[in-house]
Amino acid sequence: MPEIMSLPPKMSFDDPADERLHRKQRLAAAFRLFSKFGFDEGVAGHITARDPERADHFWVNPFGMHFGHIRASDLLLVNHVGEVVEGDRPVNVAAFAIHSQVHAARPDVVAAAHAHSVYGKSWSSLGRTLDPITQDVCAFYEDHAVFDDYTGVVIDVEEGKRIAHALGDNKAAILRNHGLLTVGHSVDEAAWWFITMERSCQAQLLAEAAGTPVLIDPDMARLTSRQVGSHMAGWFSFQPLFDRIVREQPDLLE
Repeated sequence: MPEIMSLPPKMSFDDPADERLHRKQRLAAAFRLFSKFGFDEGVAGHITARDPERADHFWVNPFGMHFGHIRASDLLLVNHVGEVVEGDRPVNVAAFAIHSQVHAARPDVVAAAHAHSVYGKSWSSLGRTLDPITQDVCAFYEDHAVFDDYTGVVIDVEEGKRIAHALGDNKAAILRNHGLLTVGHSVDEAAWWFITMERSCQAQLLAEAAGTPVLIDPDMARLTSRQVGSHMAGWFSFQPLFDRIVREQPDLLE
């Protein structure tokens, strides 16, 4: 079967410092996009990126800073016990409890995203996985899970471990009565999966409100998943959004 499109290779780095800056700038761009798309809810939500040299450290947004204000230089570096190693603001306890355990359980994961977006948290209240009703949602076909529990704000790493266990080897998890969690081999990928998963929740809520959606055949859903749900496809889908937000808000790179 011919390729849908020819994709350029992802960037590679000889100097870890260059890769660190790249990840931090991508992270800042993801926060700006989350703000633009309305994924912010007070002080809730976090996106993290593993440090390229210290694998048990990750970069994260400062607690209480609006997504729309975050620059690369504002990001915090947090170690495996929750201490802020670089930065002068506090870290969200929930961010550490969830992301530290996801990164520990999934050494393949570079980045993880979680926010209290409207359609994601609405869908999460149903305690169901998404159905293959559109081409886009097939990116998650047989590749997302439900964390079928809710015990309040996540402040304990043991709860983070349970979330990481529910996520398993998937690219995403629906946290019941809470919201969405996505991961990726790059910041770009994790952010894109969150954006498109939120829209997929919206699409299914709208479709079910109007009637009974027709499901895509399982074989076709699997085929489509390989076409739109690969690591490269997730990374590539983020690039136009990155270009757009940098042109609109270049200060995020600072």
